[in-house]
Amino acid sequence: MGAPDGPTLITSVQRAFRLLEAVSAHANGAPAKQLARETGLPLATAYHLLRTLVHDGYVRKLPDGGFILGDKLQTLHGAGNAQVLLSRVRPALASLRDEFGSAAYLTFYEEGEIRVAEIVDGPRAPRVDLWVGFEDAGHATALGKSVLRELDEESRRDYLSRHHLADLTPRTITTLAELLRKLDTDPMAPAITDLEEYAIGTVCVAVPVYRGDTLGSLGISLPVERRHRLREIRERLLPAADRVTRSLSLTI
Repeated sequence: MGAPDGPTLITSVQRAFRLLEAVSAHANGAPAKQLARETGLPLATAYHLLRTLVHDGYVRKLPDGGFILGDKLQTLHGAGNAQVLLSRVRPALASLRDEFGSAAYLTFYEEGEIRVAEIVDGPRAPRVDLWVGFEDAGHATALGKSVLRELDEESRRDYLSRHHLADLTPRTITTLAELLRKLDTDPMAPAITDLEEYAIGTVCVAVPVYRGDTLGSLGISLPVERRHRLREIRERLLPAADRVTRSLSLTI
């Protein structure tokens, strides 16, 4: 008795896609009758599918009764573009991981928050335990501090006014004056480091990158006993960051 369910579901999905294709062909919208005619669907079926697509945000109904593509599709399109961009830079992150045997990270500053976009790790290059989300640890990670260092004064002040400088380890900087001083005087500049400030036993170095006008950071984490390699890694990160920025800035 369950056999017909599969083909019926597949047919419904195919019909919905045909309707979306028809809707996309009309920038100013098209009524259900026209869309049904163009897709070869019974009018009742077209109405039913359009109501479902409107409910889920894939299609929007205009006051005049026409249908246009909805915001959900625009969101999916943007997410798809982001995936394409990240696919361009994963090889660069993987190369850094393989060269240093350490996890590589990519973050972006979006909507006022520092967010991890990609982590490339492996069995021999484990990522740091993200026990506190990066959105709440910008002051304690090299990736976050790299972003904060590059922000203009107003944006930096705004971020720090909304985020408590939590004491994550005994080495975490928890006073605003000290954090600002460190951001502006790190001897590794334009790279910046995290010396067990986020997690005891782990150090990190990061440099700025850009995706168009969006600021981000590229970094490597490693065990504290390999701290002596931070400057060597910095020298590799800087040209890698340039390549990542160029890749992220290419139009899709």
